Amino acid sequence: MKWLNDDRIRLVIIGFGLAILIVGIRNVKADFTFSEPIHLGPPINTSSHDAEPHISADGLQLYFASDRPGGQGSGDIWVSMRQNTDDDWGSPENLGVTINSSANEAEPCISTNGLELFFCSNRPGGSGNMDLYVATRDTIHHAWNQPVNLGSSVNTSSADYGPSLSSDGLTLYFDSNRSGGNGTVDIWVTTRATIDDPWMEAGNLGSTVNTEAREISPCISADGLWLLFRSYGRGSGQGNCDLWLSTRATPTDPWGIPVNLGPPVNSRGCEHEPSLSADGLTLFFGSNDRPGQFGGEDLWQATIIPIVDLNQDGIVDAVDMCIMVYNWDTDNSACDIGPMPWGDGIVDIEDLKVLAEHLFEDQRLIAHWMLDEEAGDIAYDTIGEYHGVLQGEPIWQPDGGMIAGALQFDGIDDCVTIDAVLNPADGEFSVFAWIKGGAPGQVILSQENGANWLSLDSVEGCLMTELEGAGRSSGGPVLSEVNITDGTWHEIALVWDGSCRCLYVDGTEVARDGTRLSGLKGANGGLYFGVGSTMTDATFFSGLIDDIRIYNRVVSP
Repeated sequence: MKWLNDDRIRLVIIGFGLAILIVGIRNVKADFTFSEPIHLGPPINTSSHDAEPHISADGLQLYFASDRPGGQGSGDIWVSMRQNTDDDWGSPENLGVTINSSANEAEPCISTNGLELFFCSNRPGGSGNMDLYVATRDTIHHAWNQPVNLGSSVNTSSADYGPSLSSDGLTLYFDSNRSGGNGTVDIWVTTRATIDDPWMEAGNLGSTVNTEAREISPCISADGLWLLFRSYGRGSGQGNCDLWLSTRATPTDPWGIPVNLGPPVNSRGCEHEPSLSADGLTLFFGSNDRPGQFGGEDLWQATIIPIVDLNQDGIVDAVDMCIMVYNWDTDNSACDIGPMPWGDGIVDIEDLKVLAEHLFEDQRLIAHWMLDEEAGDIAYDTIGEYHGVLQGEPIWQPDGGMIAGALQFDGIDDCVTIDAVLNPADGEFSVFAWIKGGAPGQVILSQENGANWLSLDSVEGCLMTELEGAGRSSGGPVLSEVNITDGTWHEIALVWDGSCRCLYVDGTEVARDGTRLSGLKGANGGLYFGVGSTMTDATFFSGLIDDIRIYNRVVSP
C-alpha cells in the first residue's frame, strides 16, 4: 500500500475541524456492497446443473457439484484448480469413485488444511434420505480415503445437507428437516473438542436465524463472524430464494438478526449455496434464471467492496480521513471498515489502511445537487458538470432543507432543467431525493421525452415510478401504497438493479416489480426537477426538494 504524501497529510490536518461539522450534520455510514456478479463461464459452467461451490482456503481449488457427463452417478463432486488467484480456472476433474458413487454426492466443503472433505450423499448404508460424510487424506498430495458417515450424533433418518466447517475444524454447521426445529428446514450445529474427537450431539441454531421458512446451506466465514445462508420464503426477499447474512461481534456471541444481501447478488431468480473466500473479499454462489445462464443452475462470483465514502459526497478524500480520525479508538461501526470486509470492532490503523487504498477514488456518484444555494438561477452539481437552470421562480431556502438548504417549488411554473445525465437503458442506477409537501399527480423528477422517474399518483399521492421496461414486457408503472404528501420530510429512492425497479421511502422498500424485466426503455433527454416529462400544468410540484443524488450502480438505502 502506498502511504499518503506530505501534501495529503496536510489536507487531513486542515480538514479536521470540517470533519467534526460534517459528522454532526450527515448520516455518516461506512458499509460494504457487492460488485455485479460475474458468471464463471466455461469450463466451470455447462448446460448441465452446476451448483454448490466451495472455495479452498488458499483460493486455488473450487469444489462443486454437477450432473455433467463423465460422472459416477446422478450427481458428483468435481474440482477445478488454478496456479494463483489471478489465473483462470482449469478444466474440472471428477473426484473419482472413492468420493463419488452411483448415488448422489453434493455440497462439498473442504477443510482449511485441505485434509478433510465433507459432503452429503444418499448412498446405501446411511441413516436416512441424505447423510453427511467426511473423507480424509494424509497430505494434500495423497489420494482421498474412503468416506465415513458422521454417525448418529449428526445424521438422522431425515435429510441432512449442506456442511460448512469452521476454520479451526471444530464446529460444523449444516441444514436438516429433522423434527425439533423452527421450520420445515433449519440450520443446525455440532462441535468436537479436537479434530480427532467425535462430533457432539447436534443442536438447533435457534430462532434468531431459523424461522418458519426454510433456512438452508449455511456458510461460516473464516473468522467465524459471518454466517451466510439461503432461505425460501423469509421476509421480503428479491426472489423465491435469496441469500441472507447474520453476523456477530465475536465467535462466542449470539448470532444477530439476519439481513437480505439484496441486489445485485440476489435476483428475481433463485440464489443458492454461498461460499466465502478466506480473506472475506469474494462470494461464490449458485443461481438460476439470471441473464447469461448456461444451464439449470450456474456458478457465479461477486467481489465485496468497501464503502469508504464516509460522508457520501461521491469521492474519498481528506474529509473522509478526518471523519475517521475524529472517531479514532472508538467502536463506531460507521468507520470500522478494516480489516475488510467486516472490521474488528475498533477504529484504528486497519481502517485507515482500507480507506487510504481508495483515497481520491470516485465512488460512482455521478451527479449530486445539494440545492444549498442562497441565490441565483443555477442549481450546481457538486460532483460533475450537470448544473441545473431554474425556470419560473423557485425560491432558495438556505435554512429550510433536510440537509442544510432546499429549493421551494410553487406548483404553478417552477422547475429545474438539466442536460442529459444518463440513459435508463444503459444499466443499473439509483436516484435519491428528499421531499416535503407535494400533491397527487405531481412529479419530483422526470426525463424530457422519457418518463416520470419519481412522482405521486393522481389519486392518493403515493410514491410511484413510470419508467417502463423495454421489449414485450413493459412492467407498467410501479406504484407504492405509501402517501408522502403529509407535509413531513421523506427520503425517496428509485433503484434499478438491471432486472427490477424498486421504490424506497425513508430507507424501507415500499414497492418493486413482480416479475423480472429484461431492461428499461431508453431515453436521452435531459432531466426535470419539479415537473413531469411533458411539463403539463398538473405535474408541477408544490413543496420542498433537497439533496438529489444519482448513482450509476445499485445503492441500498
